[in-house]
Amino acid sequence: MNKQQLASKIWESANKMRSKIEANEYKDYILGFIFYKFLSDKEENYLRENDWTDEYLPELTEEDPETVESVRRNIGYFISYDNLFSTWLSQGSDFSASSVTDAISAFNRNINPTHKKVFEGIFRTLETGLSKLGETSGARTRTIRDLIYLIKDIPMDGKQDYDVLGYIYEDLLEKFATNAGKKAGEFYTPHEVSLLMSEIVANHLKDRTEIKIYDKTIIRLIQKHDNKDAIKPPFLGGFFIFGASAA
Repeated sequence: MNKQQLASKIWESANKMRSKIEANEYKDYILGFIFYKFLSDKEENYLRENDWTDEYLPELTEEDPETVESVRRNIGYFISYDNLFSTWLSQGSDFSASSVTDAISAFNRNINPTHKKVFEGIFRTLETGLSKLGETSGARTRTIRDLIYLIKDIPMDGKQDYDVLGYIYEDLLEKFATNAGKKAGEFYTPHEVSLLMSEIVANHLKDRTEIKIYDKTIIRLIQKHDNKDAIKPPFLGGFFIFGASAA
């Protein structure tokens, strides 16, 4: 399955699953889970590169302060084994909506202080808004389980000759924007505008110590930047980006 087919499959299923939830709201859930998977997989890859094997992953807990600090120092955050995306998948019927709430709460308290501006609050919808995914705990659990199984096949390891994650992320944003109508401008910057802004920042303003940009949909600039490791400092360090979505 190529990236276009995978993106179409995810969109078709997600659009059906959102039921009566507005497109501009539902995007926060599916994109939030996609980004959580990305961070979770990134931590697993980091650990494996540093001699952690699958048999030792269950020992990854907050009760090991030395490991917690080492992981936080190197990737900016720490996720325990119980809260890894891959663990959610392995839990099967034992998975519950509370697993997500607990995981996001733990993620927030385990962000490296130097990365607070990057990661703090990025999963607010998953932390406080899961009630919209079902009237009962069982209904929410089924909806979330369907979501995480829907996105589990998105490759996050960067081994492909193209950015599958970036393509699917952008494709979903565009389709949600189309369905959101007038509200689309609150969260979607067209592809061409994003590329132009990224080009200006990466090639024409790269020597500046401070760059000021106004964009109502800030995350699009960050997501489309050519820098492969754009979510980590120092990418954000020299930028002052302000707009409707800014804190």
